[in-house]
Amino acid sequence: MGIIGIDIPQLNEEQDIEVEVRVNGIKKQYNYRVEIFYWDQCPFPTEDRVECIRQLVNSYDRDWDLAHLGLPTDDYIPITFRKKRNLKG
Repeated sequence: MGIIGIDIPQLNEEQDIEVEVRVNGIKKQYNYRVEIFYWDQCPFPTEDRVECIRQLVNSYDRDWDLAHLGLPTDDYIPITFRKKRNLKG
């Protein structure tokens, strides 16, 4: 899958984003969600930030896949999820 970067104005605590694109005249819609996770929100407290991210992603809603990890700060990391698509018919 190709990747196109889209600037999203102002990163808030939670953003739902709908993107509609046409590729060779075929319209497709994608849904994304940007979540900000604070390091102290780890499901099982740990000092290892990689393990924390793994826990956060694994415990997230199963209808969403990891799309992108944002730049972490000392307090939080923004994580973008992409809604799983129904591939039937």
